[in-house]
Amino acid sequence: MKNLSVIFWGVLLFVCMSCRDTQSIVRNSSIKNDLRAPAYPLIMIDPYTNAWMFGDTLYQDEVRHWTGEPCPLTGALRVDGTTYRFMGTSRIYPDNKKSVLTRAAIQKSVDVQATQTYYEFECGPVSLKLIFTSPLLLDNLELLSRPVNYITYEVSSLDKAPRQVEIYFEASPFWATDSVTQPVTVERVEEDGILCLKTGTKSQKILKKSGDNVRIDWGYFYLAVQEEDNVSVCIAPAENLRTTFYNEGRIEEKDINSPDNRSGVCINLGEVSTSSSGKVMIGYDDINSIQYFGTNLRPYWNRYGDKNILDMISGAKKDYEMIMSRCYQFDNELMSTARSVGGKEYAELCALAYRQAIAAHKLVESPDGELMFLSKENFSNGSIGTVDITYPSSPLFLLYNVELVKALLNPIFHYSESGRWSKPFPAHDIGTYPLANGQTYNGDMPVEESGNMLILTSAVCSLEGKADYALQHWETLTKWVQYLEEKGLDPEEQLCTDDFAGHFAHNTNLSIKAILGIASYSRLARQLGEESLSDRYRKVALEMSDKWIRMSEDGDHYRLTFDKQGTWSQKYNLIWDKIMNMGIFPDSVVDKELRYYRTRQNQYGLPLDNRATYTKTDWIVWTASLSSDTTTFREFIKPLYRFMNETEDRIPMSDWIFTDKPHHKGFRARSVVGGYFMKMLDDKLSQHP
Repeated sequence: MKNLSVIFWGVLLFVCMSCRDTQSIVRNSSIKNDLRAPAYPLIMIDPYTNAWMFGDTLYQDEVRHWTGEPCPLTGALRVDGTTYRFMGTSRIYPDNKKSVLTRAAIQKSVDVQATQTYYEFECGPVSLKLIFTSPLLLDNLELLSRPVNYITYEVSSLDKAPRQVEIYFEASPFWATDSVTQPVTVERVEEDGILCLKTGTKSQKILKKSGDNVRIDWGYFYLAVQEEDNVSVCIAPAENLRTTFYNEGRIEEKDINSPDNRSGVCINLGEVSTSSSGKVMIGYDDINSIQYFGTNLRPYWNRYGDKNILDMISGAKKDYEMIMSRCYQFDNELMSTARSVGGKEYAELCALAYRQAIAAHKLVESPDGELMFLSKENFSNGSIGTVDITYPSSPLFLLYNVELVKALLNPIFHYSESGRWSKPFPAHDIGTYPLANGQTYNGDMPVEESGNMLILTSAVCSLEGKADYALQHWETLTKWVQYLEEKGLDPEEQLCTDDFAGHFAHNTNLSIKAILGIASYSRLARQLGEESLSDRYRKVALEMSDKWIRMSEDGDHYRLTFDKQGTWSQKYNLIWDKIMNMGIFPDSVVDKELRYYRTRQNQYGLPLDNRATYTKTDWIVWTASLSSDTTTFREFIKPLYRFMNETEDRIPMSDWIFTDKPHHKGFRARSVVGGYFMKMLDDKLSQHP
């Protein structure tokens, strides 16, 4: 491939536990991501512990929560008495005292992979490499739910001359507050050879608030490090911690009782002539994660109530080498596979999307023992378990672990089957995160959510090669398909997933979803041996498809709505007909639409429809995936890549953007970017139908 750049220093593996002059093993090279991300993922655990750098360098701004509020994490390296700040901002202290961390390192590179973000700095005569690792590996639910991330560092002398080096990390209590004015406590905890600095609010009002632009203010944040002779930790105001480190290359061992306290870690690496490496760990114990119809649920890692956060941190320490190796291997495989099916730009977008999509969820178990993977609608109203958020995000989870797709669907099935939701179509959501006590959104999406649930249930059963999951919910699925048969062909005025565009009737793309939802039910019936029922609903879907073509025909394309000539829209819902080989719409429909879309491209992508210049990035990837050749696919992906590479809005990746200027319209950090994996899912299903 052209422009294939590689990063050779790879992942660092300890061969002994000491932080001093540990030998590191350089693994095989990974494929570097050249994308200048709008923001860089750093610490990614769930919708609450979800931190980014909103800029090009790690030291130009504070580390921030996805909402934009600061959750400061500061890092500095002291080399032969000179201190270089490599993470976070300098601070001017009261009383006109000069900040001691004004000198910044020189950032040489940054590289986002699926589970890791790599930084490289020059700190005078020393090179510093950092890896932020979130081990969100979807095939291991215990690891996926473990609320611990790593920051790995490696220091090496550029001229091989011995250099005296100390490294410093500092965390603010804002990681555990919604507002900076909330009183906090900070304490040290020591267990199993690990030093932990623990911080949280004094009030600890567990699961007492919900909403969109809010942060967690219960539970406890942990900054943890291996206990060694050369490691010191301290709880003190930032001024005290930084000044002592700046002047002496250490921090005080004695804690200070102050309302301005921060957590500080200092590691004396001694004289470094070749390289020295180590790690710190960041964890969060939310105690109770979700309220589910009145019952408070613990996180999945502690679903039985027999574990604690120190167990998780200790396990993270013990599993470090294995986890780093697995993450490195997975990142390589994802980038390589995505490149082969969709090209360089596609692969780099997928790498950036991976952690964002996963960390917008929380994994828990219901009181009945069902797995639940609950999404939060970030900056689009804060709903929990939204069906039309599950639908666009599903390709990632269908690709890597179908059990997680069932975990996305389970709460909606339960809501209907428990009698709490009695309408003949699925609910839009089950509450406002993290309180899942029933739908709070003020508008139903009858055709939208019915089609979503039927299509995704069929996708699950197709991948499993059996329809056991559908059989568990057959009565409910039958109710929904009957609704689509009656109401789906020419939808009444109602909301769909693109609700930001408002209500409108006769939506042709929504009609496609209804038709394919009916076809999905037919497939499920056939898997269950219900041949006559399957034939009946397949006939219904085919007849509706024929009517759809006649009703939406508009010359060289198909309409946005059945009743308006001269309109157009992306028919991204057609993708399921292709990847699941349903055979409901003729290939000529897709061919005509794709030819037309190529005439409507703007600088930063294909608009959603004729009404505005904005678009949805997930739908662009689905539309692009309708193509049968990589060249056409990349024609749609390259403008999207250009937007992410050039946007002036430095925020976690938005999925609602303008196509004619480098700005987003709304939304950020949402799970729907899991939809970027549709092309990879298509490739997988085409090889293993």
